Amino acid sequence: MRTRHVLLLVPLLLALLFAPADPAAAHAALRTTTPADGAVLDTAPRHLTLTFTEPVALLDGSVRVLDPGNHRVKTPEPAHGPDGDRTVRLALPEDLGRGTFTVAWRVVSADSHPVSGAFTFSVGEPTPTTAALDPTPPEHPATTALHNAARYLAYLAAALLLGTAVFTAVCRPADPGRLRPLLRTGWWALLAATVALLVLRAPYEAGTAPWTALDPDALNRTLTGRPGLALLARLALLAATALYLRKPSARRTPAAHAVGAALATGLALTWAAAEHASAGIQVPAAMTSSVLHLLAMSVWLGGLAALLRSTPSAETTTRFSRLALTCVSVLVVTGVYQSWRGLGSFDALTGTSYGRLLLTKLGVVAVLLTAAAFSRRWTARLGRTTTATVAATATASEPAVHARTPQPVGGPAASAPEPPAPEPPAPEPPAPEPPAPEPPASEPPASAQEPPAPAPDPAALRRSVLVEATLAVLVLVVTTVLTSTLPGRAAAEAATPARQEPVTSTATVPFDVGTPAGRGRVQVSLDPARAGANSVQAVVFGPDGGFATVPELRISFTLPAQDLGPIDARLTDRGGYWATDDVTLPLAGTWTMKVTVRVSEVDQVTERTRVRIGR
Repeated sequence: MRTRHVLLLVPLLLALLFAPADPAAAHAALRTTTPADGAVLDTAPRHLTLTFTEPVALLDGSVRVLDPGNHRVKTPEPAHGPDGDRTVRLALPEDLGRGTFTVAWRVVSADSHPVSGAFTFSVGEPTPTTAALDPTPPEHPATTALHNAARYLAYLAAALLLGTAVFTAVCRPADPGRLRPLLRTGWWALLAATVALLVLRAPYEAGTAPWTALDPDALNRTLTGRPGLALLARLALLAATALYLRKPSARRTPAAHAVGAALATGLALTWAAAEHASAGIQVPAAMTSSVLHLLAMSVWLGGLAALLRSTPSAETTTRFSRLALTCVSVLVVTGVYQSWRGLGSFDALTGTSYGRLLLTKLGVVAVLLTAAAFSRRWTARLGRTTTATVAATATASEPAVHARTPQPVGGPAASAPEPPAPEPPAPEPPAPEPPAPEPPASEPPASAQEPPAPAPDPAALRRSVLVEATLAVLVLVVTTVLTSTLPGRAAAEAATPARQEPVTSTATVPFDVGTPAGRGRVQVSLDPARAGANSVQAVVFGPDGGFATVPELRISFTLPAQDLGPIDARLTDRGGYWATDDVTLPLAGTWTMKVTVRVSEVDQVTERTRVRIGR
C-alpha cells in the first residue's frame, strides 16, 4: 500500500476507533444490586435483584445467600426479573433474620462466558460474618486448564485446516499430495478440540471439576444452550468437510470450490455465534466482521504452514504473496472495527486489561507485518529471477540465423557448377576516395552490460516465512486470550451505572396524633419502585425510636398528573411490620402516598408524601 494511501486512512481509522457509541458489552458485568452492596436496612428485603449490562443465562444455584454464620439460606431458584433477561430476581424468606448477609452469584453472559461475584447487605446493624467469598470467579483449575487448551487447539486447527485447503486451491502447488497430512492433522485436531469443548462446557460454566460433565442434567443444559448448539453445528460441518476433502483439489469443479467456501464460512460462523460478536451493539455487522477476521487469519497462518511444507515454485510463491496481502487488508479493516467495538474510548487502551492485551497484539502484529514485508521482498526477487531465467533460456534455444549471399536474377541454381568466367581486362586504377568513416561499434546487449542479479537464497525465504508463521501463532494466542477478557466498553459501563430510575424507594413519614404516645414515624419501602407490580413494606417506630405496634395501618397511592387513584395497597400485619406483595402502579411518575396510622380506637392521623416510580 502506498504511503499516501496510508496517510489518508489514518484519520478514518482513528475516528472509528475512538468515536463514541451506544453502550454495549460483551461479557456481562454487574451494574446494580438491590439491596446495594454494603447497604444497611431496617427491615429484611423480600427480594434480591441483580441487574447486568447484557442478557444472562442462569445456572443451578446461580444466586446463593449466606447468613452471618456462613450457613446457606434456603431460597427458591432465582429467575429473570420483570425487566427481562438482564435482571435476576431471588425471593427471600420472611424470617430472614438480622445481621450481615453475603450474596454469591454466577451467571453465563450472552457471549457464552461465565461471570461471578459477591456482595453483602445488612439487616438492622452490621455484624461480623464468617462468610469469606472470593470476589474472583470460582474456577476449578483442571477444568480451566483443559478448556483453555481446547480453545487454543481449536483456533490453531481451524487455521491449519482452512488455510491449507485455500492454499491448495488458490496457489496450486506442484506437489499437493505433500499437503494432505496437514489437512488430516487440522481436521482431526479440530474434531478433538470441539468434542472436548462440548464435554467441558457444563463444568466450565459452573466452575466445577471436569468429571461433573457426566451429569445428565448438565449435559442436557449444554446441548440445548446456544454455545452447545454452535459446537454441534461445528461437528456436523466437520463431517461434511471430511467428505469434501476426499476429492483431490485438481479434480474439483468451480461448483465444488463454492461448496468448500460455504463450509469454511459455516465453520467460522460457529465461533462468531458463541463469542463476543454475538452480544452487544451492531450484532449482524460484528458477526460478519468476526467471520471475515477468522477466515483471513486462517488463510494467512495456514497458508504459511502449507508454504513451509511444500516445495513451492516461483508461481506458487507469488500467488500466495498476493493472497496474503489480501488477508492482511481484511485483517486490518475488521481488526479496527472490532477494536472500536470492544474499547469504546481511548482511556480503555491503557486503563483495562482488554486494552493492554490489544496493545500487545498490535505490537506483535507490527513485527509480523515487518517479517511479512521481508518475505514479500524475497518473493518478488524470486519472481523476477525466474522470469529472467525463462527469457534467457528462450533466447538461447532459438536457431542461429546465417547471412545469405544475394544471387543475380536469373542466375544458375545453387546446385549447378558455374563455368569458368573469362579473364576481364585489367581495370584502370580508380581515383583515391576519401576514407569511409568507421561504423560505430555495436553496443553489447543489456545482458552483457550488467551482470545478472544473483538468485535469492531459498533458505533465506524459508527462514523468513518460518519467523512470520511463529509470530502469527503468537498473535493467535493473544487473540484467544482477548476473546475471554472483559472488553473495555463493558468494563466502563459496569463501572459507570447507566442513568436510570432507582430500583427501590424508601420513604420515612413522621406522624403525631396529639397524644403523648401518639407520635412516631413510618418507614415505607417499595420494591422495585417501577411501573407495574410492586411490594410494599412498612415499619412503625415509636417516640423512643423502637418498634411500635399499631392496630391499623393503611397506605394508598394517587397520581395527580394522570388523575389516577387512589390505589389501596391493602397492607396486612405480618407480625412486627405491615406488608403486601402485590400492588400495581401502572404508570411511571411522581405519586402521592397517603399513610393513615391508627394508634387507638379513636386516635388516628393521615400524612402524605411523594414517591417516585420509575419506568
